[in-house]
Amino acid sequence: MSNERVLICGVDEAGRGPLAGAVYAAAVILDPQHPIPGLADSKTLSEKKRDMLAIEIKQHALAWAIASCSAEEIDEINILQASLLAMKRAIDQLTVMPMQVLVDGLHCPKITIPAQGIVKGDSKVQEIAAASILAKTARDYEMVEMHARYPQYDFAKHKGYPTAHHLRLLAEHGACDIHRRSYAPVKKVLGLV
Repeated sequence: MSNERVLICGVDEAGRGPLAGAVYAAAVILDPQHPIPGLADSKTLSEKKRDMLAIEIKQHALAWAIASCSAEEIDEINILQASLLAMKRAIDQLTVMPMQVLVDGLHCPKITIPAQGIVKGDSKVQEIAAASILAKTARDYEMVEMHARYPQYDFAKHKGYPTAHHLRLLAEHGACDIHRRSYAPVKKVLGLV
């Protein structure tokens, strides 16, 4: 029997709920020789801890990649399909080919590698937890950059999520280029409902 390890790639996305910005996905193959303590679902970690872990993952993983789908693509194909497309893009960018892909949630992207969806995978599988951290930190970073471009929306604070603060600013200033026009609160502001 061969003792060759099965290379597992964890995949997760960040940014399905926000009203603005891209949806991000990451794919990570961890190195068993370099375990990374503290990996957990990105939503349970502080921003500081996520940022520190993201650096470690990028330094020690066998392979990692981050990809996204723009707000326009989300509006065109819907958020689920855009999330799956971002996942596929991330997997396609990996420099090491995994033997199996484990995805957080019920749905898997259309890929040729065997894939399995795991509900709450980001709290059960280290590779998925690592992917959730990379996807979340990349998306947060983009929203901080968008804040510089569109300061009136305060994106650095709410990261595009439909908080009361964001909804108030959206009503006050209308939608900008990175708002998702297929989302109800944005449609309402644009008078498309």
